[in-house]
Amino acid sequence: MIIPSIDLMDGLAVQLVQGRRKVLEAGDPRPIAERFGRVGEVAVVDLDAALGRGSNTAVIEELCRLAPCRVGGGIRDRDAALAWLDRGAAKVVLGTAAVPEVLEALPRDRVVAALDAWEGEVVVKGWTERTGRTVLDGMRELCGLAGGFLVTFVEGEGREGGFPRERIAPLVEAASTSRLTIAGGITTAEEIAWLDRVGADAQVGMALYRGNLDLAEAFTAPLGSERPDGLWPTIVTDDRGGALGLVWSSLASVRTAIDEGRGVYHSRSRGLWRKGATSGSTQALLHIAPDCDRDALRFTVAQAGDGFCHTGDWTCFGPARGLRGLELTVKGRRAEPVAGSLTGRALADDSFLRGKLVEEAGELGHAEGADRVVEEAADLVYFLTVALERAGAGMAEVERELDRRGMKVSRRRASEPKGAGRG
Repeated sequence: MIIPSIDLMDGLAVQLVQGRRKVLEAGDPRPIAERFGRVGEVAVVDLDAALGRGSNTAVIEELCRLAPCRVGGGIRDRDAALAWLDRGAAKVVLGTAAVPEVLEALPRDRVVAALDAWEGEVVVKGWTERTGRTVLDGMRELCGLAGGFLVTFVEGEGREGGFPRERIAPLVEAASTSRLTIAGGITTAEEIAWLDRVGADAQVGMALYRGNLDLAEAFTAPLGSERPDGLWPTIVTDDRGGALGLVWSSLASVRTAIDEGRGVYHSRSRGLWRKGATSGSTQALLHIAPDCDRDALRFTVAQAGDGFCHTGDWTCFGPARGLRGLELTVKGRRAEPVAGSLTGRALADDSFLRGKLVEEAGELGHAEGADRVVEEAADLVYFLTVALERAGAGMAEVERELDRRGMKVSRRRASEPKGAGRG
């Protein structure tokens, strides 16, 4: 699959040729990251930190909240890597710091070891110094210590001239159970599909920025379809992972969905189907993912309005249940208050809601036995849902916050103050 990349200098997205000459400035990286993040992880490289002339830390922290980011550039020791993992980086990309003593102290699945190669030989110090070691030597030394490898063919970086295909198979074999990513010269959707077939991902920058490679074509290139019309079955899920329905996607609908950031699908009768265009039950696109066989898609969306189904239900499989059903009930009570409703009172009365939260939390703390704990937890969750609705938030935001905390590697001890880490 494709890993779109964002290189940063002075807070702006740029592109260099062979890491030396700046040939393109793309401006604010935030909207770029938001768009790229709709198709998966985004590689973010701090060129200023890599060159030892400052950093783009604050900007990258923002990007990590907009998209799952692989952060690299200027990460030269274990503590710097841990700091980025705690800030929310999906992965860290280590170059000169990718040595056994550092990698052994980091979570393997969140580390990518980067090896930059000039005609097969590892180069360092901004690609200016040869090491005498081959990329295969480097990969074998680090085998089992990193969840992924990034191999950049420096001679092709920024030149959009392709990459040496004959060198890929040995690299995939050397990577073993780690996922291999290739960078440098990748320009076409066909190249991305070819890499995926042999077991590697494609990190691409220049071709995307210059418009020589369409993001939707790049993302869908590895996909297959058994249908004569080439459509892909698409499962639509809400922002909490619940299945809303089954639809179909085409290259045109995927392209429009990525570009507009909304749920757009293929309809046999309407062509492009922008969900909610007439009903108001619109969808903000969060991300698209392929399945393991590359023949189906999952759209994760933030569903608005009454729901996904034309019947008015939240899903095509019936009404929402559990926490989602509770959220919709509370939201409905706020939109159309019911006289004498407990929910209506809790929504309208700050002191009452505050008191109930404290009361129910205390009762849960003293509850014994599974049945009693479940009952008291349900009471507390009900009032928590009301509190979230009052604040204009929901359980999806709570889950994202828990996921964000789960990204931290440093753990808080029970005696440490709240916010110091996650225990």
